[in-house]
Amino acid sequence: MATLRGLLETPRHLLVCEKSNFGHGKSRHRQLVETHYHNYKVSFLIPECGLLSKELKNLVMEMGPYYFVKNLPLHELITPEFINTFVKKGKLILSLDKDTYEETGLQGRPSQYSGRRIMKFIISIDLMDLSFNLDSKKYERICWCLKEKKPLKFDFLLAWHQTGAEESTMMEYFSKYQIQERQPKVAMSTLRSLQCPVLQSSTLRGEPEASCGGPELFDWLGAVFCDVDLNNEPNSFISTYCCPQPSTVVAKAFLCTVTGFILPEKIHVLLEQLCHYFDEPKLAPWVTLSVQGFADSPVSWRENEHGFWKGGEHLYNFVIFNNLDYWLQMAVGANDDCPP
Repeated sequence: MATLRGLLETPRHLLVCEKSNFGHGKSRHRQLVETHYHNYKVSFLIPECGLLSKELKNLVMEMGPYYFVKNLPLHELITPEFINTFVKKGKLILSLDKDTYEETGLQGRPSQYSGRRIMKFIISIDLMDLSFNLDSKKYERICWCLKEKKPLKFDFLLAWHQTGAEESTMMEYFSKYQIQERQPKVAMSTLRSLQCPVLQSSTLRGEPEASCGGPELFDWLGAVFCDVDLNNEPNSFISTYCCPQPSTVVAKAFLCTVTGFILPEKIHVLLEQLCHYFDEPKLAPWVTLSVQGFADSPVSWRENEHGFWKGGEHLYNFVIFNNLDYWLQMAVGANDDCPP
C-alpha cells in the first residue's frame, strides 16, 4: 500500500494527514514516534469498549517515572560526568531572548520566526562532540560562558531510558539539588452513547454521505478529549459543534489519558499493543492514539525549531483500523516547520 499524504493549512496551524499500513515496508510510524521527544499527554479512545484489557492497563501504569529538578544550573548538563552517565547521543538546544543570548557570549543563529526584529536566538551544542574534545578551547569557552559569564538556572523535567542496573539513577546524580520523582497522572473513563463519525480506512479525504475524512475526525477528537457537548442544542451558548456526518452511536467507548513527561519508546510500545487489540475480533472498527508535545518545547520533531505563538501545539494522532491500515495526522502551530 502506498502512502497517501495531504496538507490542510489554516491561519493558526498546519495539519498533515497521510495513510498507510503497519505492515507496509515503507511505513514510517516508528520513526515518527521516536523522533517526537517531548511528550506531555497521551490519549487513546476505543469505541465499543467498556473495560480496559490487563495488557493495556499495565502499560498505562508503567509510563513513568520522570523527574523534576528545580533551579538546576545549565552547566551541569555539559559536564563529562553527566554526558558519560546519561547521554548516548543528542544535543543541548537553547531558545533564548536577544538580551540573554548576547550575555552568554555563545554563537548561535537567529530564530527563523523572529520577523524583521530579531528577538530570539537558537544555540545548539553537540554534547557527544564535546565529550570527545574535553581539552579543546571550544569546550573551555562553553564552560566559561555557562558557569561564569552568564550562569543560567532553569527548572527541568528529566526522563531517562535506563539500559543497565550499573548506571546511576537520576535521584542519586542530582541529589544535591531539589529533585523529585514523579509518576504520570492517569485518567480513565467510559463514555456512554457516544456519537462517532463513520470512517473508511481507504478513504482519507472521506466521501459525501458515505464516510468522514481525516480533518473532520481530528476536530471531533479534540472535542471528545475536551469533553465538549456534541448535541448542538439550540439553547447552548458554549458550543454549537456537533459530530460530523455520517455518524453512528456506540453504546460505550473507553477513553484513557496519561499526563506527564512520557518517553517516545513508551509510546511506541503502547502503539504496538493497540495494534494487537484487533488480534481477536472486536466490535470496534478503529481505535485512536493521540500524543501532544509541550507547548514551550524548543523543538517539535527531531531538531525542528518549535515556535510558541498562541497555542504552541505540536501533536500527532494515529487512527488504527482493524485491518491494520492507519491514518496519521500531524499538526503544528503557525511558527513551525511542516511536520516531517
